[in-house]
Amino acid sequence: MKKILSFISVLIVMISCHQTKENPFFSMFETPYGVPPFDQIKTEYYEPAFEEGIKQQNAEIKAIVENPESASFENTIVALDNSGALLEQVSLVFFALDGSNTDSVMQKIATNVSPKLSEHGDNIYLNEKLFTRIKAVHDQNVKNSTILNVGQKRLLDKYYKRFVRSGILLNELEKARLREINKELTMLSLSFGQNLLAETNNYKLIIDNQSDLAGLPEGIISAAAATAKSNGLEDKWLFTLQKPSWIPFLQYAENRTLREKLYKAMYMRCDNNNEFDNKEIINKMVNLRLERANLLGYKTHADFVLDETMAKTPENVNKLLNEVWKYALPQAKKEAEELQQLINKGGVKFKLQSWDWWFYAEKLRKARYNLDEESLRPYFSLENVRNGIFTVANKLYGLNFEVLNNIAVYRSDVTVFKVTDADGSYIGIIYLDYFPHEGKRGGAWMGNFSEQYVKQGKDIRPVIYNVGNFTKPAGEMPALLSPDEVETMFHEFGHALHGLLSTCNYKGVSGTNVARDFVELPSQILEHWAFHPDVLPLYAKHWKTGEIIPEELVKKLKKANTFNQGFMTTELVAAMLLDMNWHTITEKQNINVRSFEKGVLDKIGLIPEIIVRYRSPYFAHIFDGGYSAGYYSYLWSEVLDADAFELFEEKGVFDANIAKSFRDNVLSKGDGEDPMVLYKRFRGTDPNPIYLLKNRGFVE
Repeated sequence: MKKILSFISVLIVMISCHQTKENPFFSMFETPYGVPPFDQIKTEYYEPAFEEGIKQQNAEIKAIVENPESASFENTIVALDNSGALLEQVSLVFFALDGSNTDSVMQKIATNVSPKLSEHGDNIYLNEKLFTRIKAVHDQNVKNSTILNVGQKRLLDKYYKRFVRSGILLNELEKARLREINKELTMLSLSFGQNLLAETNNYKLIIDNQSDLAGLPEGIISAAAATAKSNGLEDKWLFTLQKPSWIPFLQYAENRTLREKLYKAMYMRCDNNNEFDNKEIINKMVNLRLERANLLGYKTHADFVLDETMAKTPENVNKLLNEVWKYALPQAKKEAEELQQLINKGGVKFKLQSWDWWFYAEKLRKARYNLDEESLRPYFSLENVRNGIFTVANKLYGLNFEVLNNIAVYRSDVTVFKVTDADGSYIGIIYLDYFPHEGKRGGAWMGNFSEQYVKQGKDIRPVIYNVGNFTKPAGEMPALLSPDEVETMFHEFGHALHGLLSTCNYKGVSGTNVARDFVELPSQILEHWAFHPDVLPLYAKHWKTGEIIPEELVKKLKKANTFNQGFMTTELVAAMLLDMNWHTITEKQNINVRSFEKGVLDKIGLIPEIIVRYRSPYFAHIFDGGYSAGYYSYLWSEVLDADAFELFEEKGVFDANIAKSFRDNVLSKGDGEDPMVLYKRFRGTDPNPIYLLKNRGFVE
């Protein structure tokens, strides 16, 4: 019996060793440019890699704590910043794919590892001995501020505050409760996202009567037929809750009953009192976030979050939001009246509803400017738009892009590019993943498979990705994008440039690791180039004929650039105010989510013809992302991007000196200095909010 047990033990060790050798996460990726070897990564490799990654980082933390030498910036702060390489490697890959290419197995792994990662994070940031060393370095810097340079001070301050904000100064009972809260919030957030993905995927509007397609452009009809066919439905048309499907349906479908049905399905996601309902999750998360903030000495969750941002306080955020709301709401009411008049002229009188807005706004745009989105799509093939973005990046920053066909990808429709500088030096790698499918959550985002930083004197270049949910190719047509999709592609590539052009020494402050209300500056400023009259001719070419977009169409586009801004701004700012209201509650309570939401929107006066951009049950930014008490960031950053682009307008949209200054002072610096210091170094002055109001057409 002992021999059998011994044999089994040896066999287990042999199997474990074999798996270790096979598992690519157990060593640095031996691939060109250090990209993930997706052709070698198996789903069963993730959990062992997470376990080993936690184990290795624990050993590294132990070595820092037990280092007999006095605490210094290098042996404590830099050592901590560089720790956890294996864990970071598997985490970045796994959570990237769990967002863009998930399935039930991946979701199960996420459920298993998320509480372990929460506990591991708490073990680090509640480590008394580790904090003692960090505090020693912090106190040294206070006594002698000349020891460290600006970037080193920034990293030191970031870690010191992170420990304090993670509860290191709490008593043991409070720390134990904080651990429970963190773990529960992690799991609730995970459930929120999984519910939203399921609810989005589950709904299907199947059309089998061709007359119900009246008004829809041929490209949209072809796409719906292709979607139906891929779902095993012959001679039918299928519309889903993916944006490239439901938005065109609302814009063009003449069948008002079906528009209402699809729109209601969209805005009732996770609010149907079924297994995917998110209301109780929201109730728990909001109360737990408040309890955590109170434990850490803050009045509200918003106060806790904003302490680390440019805005600093809820009062400053609300001041900006209310100021813009003051301009946006009257404009939205005016637009609603115009749409109602258009309805009345049609002969069949009914009151404008939220599911009518898109349809009649499109009619009004065509009547007023002789312009509709479908006349633009042929000039916005995805490949041409992508090449246009590359051209803009080249003209601004000298960047060049080379497609890499020999790099393994996680889905066949993902493309990979090598990015080099004007002098030919290597910048980084970017993956582009642009089409929706059931394993991908909605929206668009940027992330990285590896960070930029300097290790032992070597500049480690980043591996970045952009993810979108854009219109797919249909029939003989390539993917033809709407103007909104074009703008979104430019936006996410702005984030990518922020990551790619980073030249920081430390991971903790590199790339997009900046304040939440500063991170949107690089993304939003690039949107300004998308439809600029000097830029459109560079890439907007008819997919079939190659004809450059006619100058007349460019003029119409420019003339209509503030059309429907009352609607767009109110639905956006309403969501920002909803976020702030959720996170400025001061007492734990049993919240009726629908009543709370209605109360907030009624109080600010949102008109019933407009639905808030994200209703609470599917507001993933704040309940399954990093934007809780931070969704305002898009508007805060717009003050900066509108002001910054004004300088380009004055000097020329491709002015080399201005572009170099923006690259050197913003894009390359990460969080190496205070963001307002960086911005003013570029701009030479404080940002002027007037340009935001001008861009949205609220002032002359």
